[in-house]
Amino acid sequence: MNLFRTKSIEQSMSDAEEPGRKLKRSLSSWDLMIMGVAVAVGAGIFSVGAKAAANFAGPAVTLSFAIAAVTCALAIMCYAEFATAIPVAGSAYVFTYATMGELLAWIIGWNLILELFTAGAVIAKYWGIYLSKVFALMGVDIPPAISLGGVDLYWGAFLIVAVFTVLLVLGTKLSARVGNVFTLIKIAVVLFVIVVGFSYVKFENYAPFVPTSQPTGGTGAADVMKQSFFGFLTGAAPAQYGTLGIFAGAALVFFAFIGFDVVATSAEEVKNPQKTLPRGIFGGLAVVTVLYILVSLALTGMVSYTELAEAKNPTLTTAFEAVGNTDAAKVIAFGSLVGLTTVIMVLLMGLSRVVLAMSRDGLLPRSLSKTSTIRATPVRLQIICGAAVAVVAGLTNVDLLEEMINIGTLSAFVTVSIGVLVLRKKRPDLKPAFRVPFGKVLPIISAVLCLYLMTNLAVETWIFFAGWLVIGIIIYFSYGQRHSRLNEKFAAARASVNGPAAGGASAGNADGGSGSDESGNADAEAAKSKAGDSGAEASRNKAAEDEGTYTRA
Repeated sequence: MNLFRTKSIEQSMSDAEEPGRKLKRSLSSWDLMIMGVAVAVGAGIFSVGAKAAANFAGPAVTLSFAIAAVTCALAIMCYAEFATAIPVAGSAYVFTYATMGELLAWIIGWNLILELFTAGAVIAKYWGIYLSKVFALMGVDIPPAISLGGVDLYWGAFLIVAVFTVLLVLGTKLSARVGNVFTLIKIAVVLFVIVVGFSYVKFENYAPFVPTSQPTGGTGAADVMKQSFFGFLTGAAPAQYGTLGIFAGAALVFFAFIGFDVVATSAEEVKNPQKTLPRGIFGGLAVVTVLYILVSLALTGMVSYTELAEAKNPTLTTAFEAVGNTDAAKVIAFGSLVGLTTVIMVLLMGLSRVVLAMSRDGLLPRSLSKTSTIRATPVRLQIICGAAVAVVAGLTNVDLLEEMINIGTLSAFVTVSIGVLVLRKKRPDLKPAFRVPFGKVLPIISAVLCLYLMTNLAVETWIFFAGWLVIGIIIYFSYGQRHSRLNEKFAAARASVNGPAAGGASAGNADGGSGSDESGNADAEAAKSKAGDSGAEASRNKAAEDEGTYTRA
């Protein structure tokens, strides 16, 4: 059992062209840039900055956003190098499979499912809540949830997920056009908030820019569980603000940058990906970073961070209400609703593309990777993903797992940053259109920063994350490893070296009985056709070479 066998880049490219499992290339640089802004600029810009300022960093939340942006930019450079070298669906999962082996690829794919599924469910639920707030501001009282047999059903989550699932089934380009309209609207709302917010700025609210660290006020188990993992490991008492508060704030606001790894999952649907991907990803990141920093400066200049801390759930609305501008609350509520709308669409698309890539490789059921012959979209898979997200968002208290989104993303960022160095060493012949500058320096810095931000997430997040990984490992060894398509490659290579009987047996054992006879017979026939007396030695050498291609880690 080789847990670190890799899949060649050429094989990944070939699998992407498999009839019945192929996606259509229809997206441009503009589509990608808007997609990145669409998924990143959600309701988080109206709430997560206020929460980080109130509870972690104070006015230095601007530095938290800058740290998160730099970390994201470094990781996205690594994504861009990978994506231009391997422009297929699957993002970090595919990149890891090509460099560090199947087991790590499965773990990263499993973590991406965690990130995208949890984010989609959390944001779909909040969309329904914000929709009710918008109705309330218009004088219409519609509760966000209705009670069915003692269970609260958040009907808004079902509605928005159903709408975008249908759009994604109809076609990626159509979904992108709809998303573009919503994204331009919410950028206009954010600019309005920035302009109005700066008119209320008082420079004394920026002092002290980095508040002095202070205890959280409790020493019980609840405080320890909410404490950063780094603080827990170093034995520090639960505290807020100070230098560590800036990094804790960066770990929190990193949620606002999760969209750009999702954009990389669409590589297989991009026209001229070698040029289009880097332009689209970096263009979107630049726009988002500027908007976030301006919003955070306006927020902490309008009111003191101590006043924000007094609110139970501080948001931009809290700041505008504090300066007496209640009309802005309506604009913010509308902006939040529009912002969340496009986020859900991109997350649903990203989730289905990651599962599609894992299904192509046999680590998940192959039936999930079938695409429509008419629209070239994974109709069955998209509906399954949409239904699962809607059920969890509409019927569970999924918002308790918000930080799981960040830890799933950061774990993928760490792996991709290291993977770039592995790819360069293993395949120096590749010439990707984009290459991370300064050699090994930036990928290493990226990996270290992402890992450090992970340690600044709460202790309870790490506990949940460990549980998720255990479940993933069990699924891999009980299903994925046995059904991996790399088993067929091993069987073919062994059949050529050891003879048809051994090849058939190997195929049967590798597939765990599911479809093994068919694979074994096919491989045996292939071996027979190659195993003539005159070419026996050449066949053995070629087989050994092929096996090495799929086993080098």
